[in-house]
Amino acid sequence: MSISLQTSGVHHITLRSTDLQRSRRFYVETLGFPVALEAPNLVVTLAGATAVVLRGPDERTPTSDVFNPFRVGLDHVALACADETELERVASALSQAGVENTGVKIDPTLGKKYIAFKDPDRIAWELYMA
Repeated sequence: MSISLQTSGVHHITLRSTDLQRSRRFYVETLGFPVALEAPNLVVTLAGATAVVLRGPDERTPTSDVFNPFRVGLDHVALACADETELERVASALSQAGVENTGVKIDPTLGKKYIAFKDPDRIAWELYMA
């Protein structure tokens, strides 16, 4: 029997970082996500209507830990983009900011254009043509 969950979409995504201030600089200063809330060991930013919550390391977080999209759990996060000109602009801006990225590519499965990039903890992101 199906639960038939009713939802309007993703409310928030929470990312654990190894260095909260470094992550804050990346998401707020480099990507330009506005800050909605700051609390001890927590920064809530906004990517459109979705909250992207940044948490600093926990005492149980291994100091040498890095994101791995091949472990069970999060593979990547994709933000929607409706304008191809914006996709090109962001690819260029990421490169100018020194953020490693793929440039504009075409997803072979869906035939849509996207840019893939990583945050300072190597968490994988995409800006994807919707």
